[in-house]
Amino acid sequence: MGDVDPAFIQDPEFRPKLEVINEAEGIPVINLSDDSKQLVLEIGDACKKWGFFQVINHGVPLELRHRMEKLSKEFFHQPLEEKRKVKRDDVCPLGYHDSEHTINVRDWKELFDFLVDDQTVVPVSSEPDDHEVRTLINQWPESPPGFREACKEYAREVEKLGHKVMELICLSLGLPADRCRGYFTDQTSIYRLNYYPPCPVPNLGFGVQPHKDASFFTVLTPDYTVEGLEVKRKTDEQWVRVQPIPDAFIINLGDIFQVLSNDAYESIMHRVVLNPVKERLSMLLFFFPSHYVSVKPFDELVNELNPAKYKAHNWGKFFAARNLSNFKKLPRENLVIQHYKVSQ
Repeated sequence: MGDVDPAFIQDPEFRPKLEVINEAEGIPVINLSDDSKQLVLEIGDACKKWGFFQVINHGVPLELRHRMEKLSKEFFHQPLEEKRKVKRDDVCPLGYHDSEHTINVRDWKELFDFLVDDQTVVPVSSEPDDHEVRTLINQWPESPPGFREACKEYAREVEKLGHKVMELICLSLGLPADRCRGYFTDQTSIYRLNYYPPCPVPNLGFGVQPHKDASFFTVLTPDYTVEGLEVKRKTDEQWVRVQPIPDAFIINLGDIFQVLSNDAYESIMHRVVLNPVKERLSMLLFFFPSHYVSVKPFDELVNELNPAKYKAHNWGKFFAARNLSNFKKLPRENLVIQHYKVSQ
């Protein structure tokens, strides 16, 4: 399905290390229909110990989920020239992108990004004195029929689930359930469809490199028929392969919540491995706030015994810097939350 660069195969620097995967213990599974204090305790425990958990009895219609999966695969199965009609670029970072299916690139996958709100406003640059903004608008393919409508409907349903989870996480920190609602008035949340074609040499690359998410948290609709997601377990830093439960969702905390919680909760490293014979589809909602939100530890969690561990930073400027680095090599390293860490 793709070409392998011979130079890549010969250069061990670019090969993923073959590490032992411990599958003996899976990430926590939380039943959202259990409306009790125990549910909040379970959420808090999962956030502290793992930063990842699966949720069941979540309320998202399964018929809609299956329709979304079907239409998404129909989109990615189209000829490349058809998909590239909505190709993303540095002007519009929304739409289709592919890795050209060569192992000498960063990730072996195709993707399609769209905004939950159909359009949003973001800063033009990451420079602090530049106050110019621009409007990002979704671009949609003409085919398959019904794809756009399904994407928008499904994103809204998953968004509802995300806000419910967010309330539970806030409660687990001893905060009001609606503590984060105001951050999403003009949200920049992005929905992403990830498609991983079969890879002829899966041990030489990744579907997604080891990374942490920049979001509040991410709601993942996994492909439970083909495993691929692996999480770096906090207790021993071993890579654990996640075994998705049919029709469950996977939640993972992002960098924003690590900052807000003042390191009470941690964003966890994860990656996606490849399959030599099977395609794989996953769908993710990245919860991003309004561009003008200042990201800093919750005031309620900061005191003399627990001082703020991060300086405040503007989400829009952070987003602009990360987005720009997707399309060109910058003269500085990519921004991460560690750049805002306060020396204690």
